[in-house]
Amino acid sequence: MPSSHSHERETPVTQLCAHTLTSLHYGNANLVEDLLGKKSFTEVLLQQILRRAVRPVDVRIADMVLVVLMEHGLTPSSIATRLIYMSAPENLQGAVASGLLAVGSQFVGTMENCSRLLDRLRAAPDAKAEAHAVANEYAEARKAIPGFGHHLHKPVDPRAYKLLELARAESELKGEHIAMLELLSSTVDARFGRPITINATGAVAALLGEMGVPTEVMRGFAVIGRAAGLVSHVVEEQLCPSGRFIWETVEAAIPFDAQASDRK
Repeated sequence: MPSSHSHERETPVTQLCAHTLTSLHYGNANLVEDLLGKKSFTEVLLQQILRRAVRPVDVRIADMVLVVLMEHGLTPSSIATRLIYMSAPENLQGAVASGLLAVGSQFVGTMENCSRLLDRLRAAPDAKAEAHAVANEYAEARKAIPGFGHHLHKPVDPRAYKLLELARAESELKGEHIAMLELLSSTVDARFGRPITINATGAVAALLGEMGVPTEVMRGFAVIGRAAGLVSHVVEEQLCPSGRFIWETVEAAIPFDAQASDRK
């Protein structure tokens, strides 16, 4: 029989929210008395995610990040949302959710991968040597470096450089993550023999790092920001439907060829 002294699992707890019949609390704050009409959405989401007192600089940086991540036109995430909404207009949340599934390592969510590189440089005894190692690894593997390059914005991604300019003006930020991004940028340019733009998610990685957002949480900000953009795509789909046009255009552009596999 099991010993009476066998280890008991600790009961998990939550510090996020509690409610009674007459009140509701976010952490230590009373929703009705302390938050409604007194705190912005950004302030409260940062309070919940960061689990610390929120500074005005945190709100300014988070707002910039969320605005940048909200929209980028007819990309895979917004196309997915429009097509699903066309197929199931009664399910707005399903359409938005389908678009959020495209937030990943290739589009929108790449700040996480870039942040891992910045963490690597910050942890290295010699950041310059580590930056050279990173640049060499990606060059030899012929892979795109997370946070660098953009197929639409050339020679620079204007969003990235504006974000960095605004963040440098914030005296409360230490600037360590921004410095590592700039070091990596100059090293990458030298290794590849040409300027390669820092893209928006590269800048976002540095800015969220300056706020103390853990690398593993950064993609969540892409989800929050892009969700708002996808709702606007649903609104536009209601006013000026494009889902069927996208479907018919793709169907017409990709021909049927039953013998294609035989020629490979």
